[in-house]
Amino acid sequence: MSSRHFGRTAGKVILALAAFSAVFPVFWTVLNAFKNRVDIVTPTPLFIFTPTLDNFAYVLGRDSVFAGLLNSVIISGMAVLIGAVLGLPAAYAIARYPNRWSKDIQFFVLSLRFLPPVAVAIPLMVIWLDFGLYDTRLSMIVTYTLLTLATVVWLSVPAFARVPKEVEEAARVDGYGPFAIFFLIALPIASRSLIGAVAFSFVLVWNEFLIALMLTTSDAKTLPIVASELTQLGRDVPWGILNASVVLLSIPPLLFIGVLSGMLNSAFKRKSS
Repeated sequence: MSSRHFGRTAGKVILALAAFSAVFPVFWTVLNAFKNRVDIVTPTPLFIFTPTLDNFAYVLGRDSVFAGLLNSVIISGMAVLIGAVLGLPAAYAIARYPNRWSKDIQFFVLSLRFLPPVAVAIPLMVIWLDFGLYDTRLSMIVTYTLLTLATVVWLSVPAFARVPKEVEEAARVDGYGPFAIFFLIALPIASRSLIGAVAFSFVLVWNEFLIALMLTTSDAKTLPIVASELTQLGRDVPWGILNASVVLLSIPPLLFIGVLSGMLNSAFKRKSS
């Protein structure tokens, strides 16, 4: 066996192991969501069992789940929308019109993601308490917008930097203004990377737990907080209910990514044509 063939085989084996390690926990979570508790805690893992929908019925039958889902959709959706509206033009300006402060701006934006959640939540908690906005959707939207804005700008600057300047210069010669170049040239060309940036920002704020835990108590609790409350301390942990809540918690981001990708691709194709 040649060294090249051995290297390819070893690479395929490593990729297969990596894919298995990433997919199997998701598969096992979905499987456990349809199991009774006795089938989950058995010493021998069961792949063949009698499925049940009681876990999903219990989760979906709680009013707190629908309240948390509504809060998560409104808060995360508005935060991502505002972050994209403000962050994409800012990232384009940083990429296309660099100045002496461009590096510092990028580092400052990135440093917002360096901070631990507690360092972000504690001062914001004091601010929202002083303004009387603690445990409100508005305070959560503003807080999540700060996180989303930092992520969108950080990931979008390289995407806009890869857009060929020659294409924009040709559009400028044809009479396109700065806004037309941004919306009709730069956005469609960098759309794939931008979709990834927006989707990644949505997933981050959708799954955010610690900040939401510290900034909400009842009215603005998001779905991750509600899902964490389904567990119980002690030996009788409802594993089936927890797995069902994880599955349900993962569906909205997947739907958002799919819908966003389809809408933006079709919109950019129409503008490009």
